[in-house]
Amino acid sequence: MPLEALKEKWSNTVDIISIGATKAEGGSRDRAVKVGGQTGLPYLFEESDIPNKPVVAFEISDIEPLDWPNTLKEPYGKTLKDPVEWAVKCEKEFKAELIAIRLAGTHPDNGNKSDTDAVKLIKDILSAVKIPLIILGSNDETKDNLILPQCAEAAKGERCLIGDAVQKNYKTLAAACLAYGHNIIAESPIDINIAKQLNILISEMGMPSNRTVINPTVGALGYGLEYAYSIMERARIAALGGDKMLSQPFICFVGQEAWRTKEAKASITEFPDWGKELERGILWEALTANAFLQAGADIILMRHPKAIEIVKKNIDELMQPITSNQ
Repeated sequence: MPLEALKEKWSNTVDIISIGATKAEGGSRDRAVKVGGQTGLPYLFEESDIPNKPVVAFEISDIEPLDWPNTLKEPYGKTLKDPVEWAVKCEKEFKAELIAIRLAGTHPDNGNKSDTDAVKLIKDILSAVKIPLIILGSNDETKDNLILPQCAEAAKGERCLIGDAVQKNYKTLAAACLAYGHNIIAESPIDINIAKQLNILISEMGMPSNRTVINPTVGALGYGLEYAYSIMERARIAALGGDKMLSQPFICFVGQEAWRTKEAKASITEFPDWGKELERGILWEALTANAFLQAGADIILMRHPKAIEIVKKNIDELMQPITSNQ
């Protein structure tokens, strides 16, 4: 008599988040992207349902990135100077499913673009592309409190994902997302308790749990990946075990972490034994992303098209259930 594998049974399910609204739903996107809904740990198909695959979002910026190495800039060419054209290139040429626009130029130390500039850009991108949009601030608390609510209003009905809300500064953004029908990113500093507390605070404002995404803040390969992985793993186990305030999908900002590492962008002339910069950078980003997929990441923000191609292929392979004749 063949032995039967022991299967874990969980009492809770990860929330399903829908990003983007079609015309039938009151928006103008050609499709919505859904993530979450897992009833068990990542890719264990024999004991859990995984109705929605993880997705990769192309990260773009409202200004040409100053800290990107040339190996990362090269695939985008002149579009780096025009975020609308950059978004179109991601959608048309690189077949992006999601676009994340970082309003970096609104930061006082990085151009100090106005709220009018930001609102116009969001409207222009929404008109130019038809895939769902993630809208990110500049990480300056004052400017983000001013600009993100106006961007939320400008994108009313499009069901964007907007962030980041943090424990000390969440009310303004949460109110705007609630008022204009968007999802919200809740950021916590690699701390499961703060992540839960922030979700509680946001939910107490009336935001449904299925409109919140957790940004646990992660580290790149060689720069804290293992610790971030363990926090995500603990949070997901707690969620599946019944903790409703940790049951939201994860978003991981992999591109910004991977491409700031010395190993991803250092010159081959400086470190000849490390190999070519381009290949090294792509692999650093792809390996970081693939690790967090195993930890339960639902949305991954990435930068290099080749790295994204590698990760999307890996996602497709992971989403194929393993069958056995035994």
